[in-house]
This record gives sequence, structure tokens and C-alpha cells, in this order.
Amino acid sequence: MKALAITGFGAVSPVGIGGAGFFEAMTSGSCAKAPVVRPVSEAKAGEAVTDGDGSAAVAVRSPALAEVPNFDAAKYLGEKGLRTLDRLTKLLVVASRLALHDAKLKRDGAWVTTAGDRVGIVVSNAYGSLEAITELDRVATLEAARYINPARFPLTVANSAAGYASIWEDLRAMNVSVSDGNCGALDAVACADVFLEQQRADAIVVGGAEAISEALIGAYERLGALAEGAIIGEGAAMFVLEADSSARARGASVLGIISGYGTAFVPPEREAALVHPSAVALERAIRDAMTDANVTPDEVDVAVSGVSGLRAFDDAELSAIAQILGPDACVVAPKQALGETHGAGGAMGVLAALAYLTAGACPHVVRGRFRRDGRTALVTSMGYYGNASALVVRSGALAAPTAQI
Repeated sequence: MKALAITGFGAVSPVGIGGAGFFEAMTSGSCAKAPVVRPVSEAKAGEAVTDGDGSAAVAVRSPALAEVPNFDAAKYLGEKGLRTLDRLTKLLVVASRLALHDAKLKRDGAWVTTAGDRVGIVVSNAYGSLEAITELDRVATLEAARYINPARFPLTVANSAAGYASIWEDLRAMNVSVSDGNCGALDAVACADVFLEQQRADAIVVGGAEAISEALIGAYERLGALAEGAIIGEGAAMFVLEADSSARARGASVLGIISGYGTAFVPPEREAALVHPSAVALERAIRDAMTDANVTPDEVDVAVSGVSGLRAFDDAELSAIAQILGPDACVVAPKQALGETHGAGGAMGVLAALAYLTAGACPHVVRGRFRRDGRTALVTSMGYYGNASALVVRSGALAAPTAQI
């Protein structure tokens, strides 16, 4: 991988909206505790209720949710055209718009230094619009297919959110959706690297988005993840990637440099296994990313992990990091504040890494000691099915973003 410059970003997260808000929240210590939680059911924790057909009893909990508080897409996009969009799409479009303005590719909604046919989008989401899929399925099952709202049907397509982002922001170079669970956002960077190398675009908006949904909460409950204290999060994190030489040629502020990527997969021993944490896969991904970036373990100042409260996965991730960087390496966990954002998690990790390195402060340390003068971060993501990915991120101009529109 050639050096890729991060020239702007947009965040719509449980701790802040916009680059400056995200930076401040992630480094001030105000979000070091678990985010505000909201019960999703009026049922008391542990109360027995029945499925829709009355055939099975389910233990209902009131899980911790890291929602984007008071999110109003109209504030950033205007009132028109939002009625048929779901929450996932709104999160993504707003984050993409913020990133483009922060990179100064756009000003007041208009292109400044380039055109839409030279800017594309590569975005990750793990589960698509479960909100729309669940809604249409419920209507078809409990009522009749003829009552399905046709305006909602396009949202069920996996790349729908990215498509809408391209339309809203006039991104015409390419439109790519990546689906690889928790690793998707880091994999999206590798995908964007290929397009930039082929000169398919001058700049690409890259990242991930995920929205909380009833179906996702139900899946966590059935797998026992809520009992372990997992916090389900949502949000979108998008950043503009350009070839380092191109970014500097146009006078862009370089917030960070991505210089290495690695990914690996180790299947479970039993084919029937629903989830599979693989420390071996992450070790391979980390080694490949560091080799790609030409950095040694001593040069990595902080590992920005995907530790989220799921014990088996947390233990595997911490073990893999220690195996490569050593037992005293500084490991931080931004998901303490952001919750598990799945397909957006890796992108949130990249933005958190930039925040930590820029401010020289981090309230989310889970192992080791954070260095205020650190310059290089390793960002890791572990998938639920034996997959793992890693990126090496270096600080750039050490200037915090100012994007607000």
C-alpha cells in the first residue's frame, strides 16, 4: 500500500457529531464511562414474553444502547427528500457531507477543487438496513404483501445507503459497499487503495455506518451477548482518502497517513460454530499490516483495539496484540464510549486514533501506558467468524478538524 492521506473526516457518533465534536469527546475524558443507556422494551429486565406467534418464551432484557442522541438529519441536509430514508442512510449521508467539507473538497455544498466524477465512496456496513427489512417482513407476515410500502423496499438492498450517499453528494467516480462484519471499514480502506492506485478517482470517501435495530438487539440477546454487558452502538464515520502526493499538491491539511493494511481468516474447527474469535487470524493481520507499513513493534505507540465487552473476543484480541507488540504495549478501547458499531467500528477506530495522537490524550486505556508524544497507531478489528483486519495509521499535520456545516 502506498501512503494514503486522510484529509478530512465526518463523524456522527454517540459522543459527538462533526470532526471537532468527536475529537473533543474522545480525548477529554467526558466519555470514558459507558454511554447513556436507553431501555428498548417496556418489559422489565428478565420478564418472560412470547414471540409473535405465541410459540416460544423469550427472556427480554433492557440492553445498553449507545445511540446518536437527538440526531436530526435535516439540520445538515435540509428538510426535503428525507421522508423515505431510513436511519442508516441519514447517518451515512451526514457523515459523508461533513467529511467532504472538512477536506475542503466542498464548500457550502458545492465542489471547490475537483468535480464529482473524480470523487467516489467506499463504505462498510455489516447488516444493511435491518430496520427496513424487519418492517417489510413484519407487514408481509402479519398483514399481507400488498400492504408493503414500495418506497421502503429499495432500502432493503445491501448497497442502498451508499447509493443514496452518492446521489446526495454527487459522488460519481465509484460507489462500492463492503460487507465483512466488524472488519469491513478497514477492508474498505484496502479497496479504496486499489481504486486510487488505478487512478479511478482523485479522492474517495471511505468508512462505515451502522444503525441500531430491533433485529440486531434480538440477535445479541439470543447469543447471550447482552448478558456479558455488550453495548450496542450506532453511527457513521467517514474520512476522505487521497494519495499523499496529490493531497499535498492541492495544499490539503493532512490529518493522518494510512501506510499499512493486513487481513486474515481462520475458520472454526466446527462448521456449526455460529461465532469464532481467532487470535491467530489477528496476529497474521497485524504482522502483514506492519510489514506493509515497514514499522517494527517498537515503533507502534498505541493499539486502537476493537475490545467491546464480549469476553471471548476481547481475550483473543488482547492476546494477539500482546503476541506481536509485547505484553506492556498500550492498548485502548474506544468502544467503551462508542459501543459496538459493527461495520462502522474500524472507521470509528481510525478517527479515534487520530484524535488520540493529535491531542496526546486518551481516557480509554485498557492495558499499558499511553504516550502523549505518540505518532503511530495500530488499528485492529476482529470479526465474529474468524476474520480479522488491521491498519497502521500515523499522525499527519497534527491539526484538529474544524468541519461544521
